[in-house]
Amino acid sequence: MKNNIDIKKVAIDTFELEAKNILSLSERIDDDFVKVVESILSLNGRVIITGIGKSAIIAQKIVATLNSTGTPSIFMHAADAIHGDLGIIQQEDLIIAISKSGNTPEIKVLVPFLKQTNNKLVAIVGNRNSFLAEQADYILDTTITREACPNNLAPTTSTTVQLAMGDAIAVALQTKRQFSDRDFAKYHPGGALGKQLYLRVGDLSDNNGLPVVEPSKDIRSVIISITQFRLGATIVLDDEKILGIITDGDIRRMLEKYEDIANLTAKDIMSLNPKTIDRNELAVNALHTMRQFSISQLVVTNEGNYAGIIHIQDILKEGII
Repeated sequence: MKNNIDIKKVAIDTFELEAKNILSLSERIDDDFVKVVESILSLNGRVIITGIGKSAIIAQKIVATLNSTGTPSIFMHAADAIHGDLGIIQQEDLIIAISKSGNTPEIKVLVPFLKQTNNKLVAIVGNRNSFLAEQADYILDTTITREACPNNLAPTTSTTVQLAMGDAIAVALQTKRQFSDRDFAKYHPGGALGKQLYLRVGDLSDNNGLPVVEPSKDIRSVIISITQFRLGATIVLDDEKILGIITDGDIRRMLEKYEDIANLTAKDIMSLNPKTIDRNELAVNALHTMRQFSISQLVVTNEGNYAGIIHIQDILKEGII
């Protein structure tokens, strides 16, 4: 074992080599890339992506990315395809085959069968002179200078470049479709990411009740209102107009300021101009506002009228942070 190897340098060299090869893809984005994107945009079927070995793993990731951004896609393992999985392919589908060499035995067996289906065949391939490239309708060239592997054997640079090409296709499709964050949320309804994109303030505040006191109410009534709803605050309303907010902090500051609180009312201790948010705003925007002003709750409104309170704990419970 060589103990004098600079481990940090190995990592940096790996990054630099892979980055250089990714950047070199820019010189190979030609009309075939444009035609592939346009073909997918006009597709009535799905994108079928196939590969063998490490290329198959990259194919699965590209399929996941395309599905999550609005392009129906299916992974088909190259080895399984010739043992029955060719039935996945339908007439309107487009096929993408990923291979570094373009000459693996599985690809050589599979490609003639793919050609028989008359589906458009796209090759993401690292060898323009390969069997796969010669048979493909469109070539996306992912040729590399060498693998990051010190023996130039293990797929490292090649798979990174394949992945980057897949990302470029997905992003081009998103951009052409004007795929918005709302669209993205449709495909990511679960987990923190999905909740950031679809969960509304009203979805949380509607469960909290409506703590409220009139401006003339005494301090006992204020404390009861705050305690009853467990939101750390109550709203001071005059008819339908929001006059202010009283929080736990306002109660503490009152006790520090006044010796005698017997004659104090809600109006005497409330904070004016409380921060508000519309119930239709995204809950994650409520979190941003709370962080900006270092507060724990916001007054929720609906068309300007008081509609409740959202507390930072409501957001924490949903796992948005």
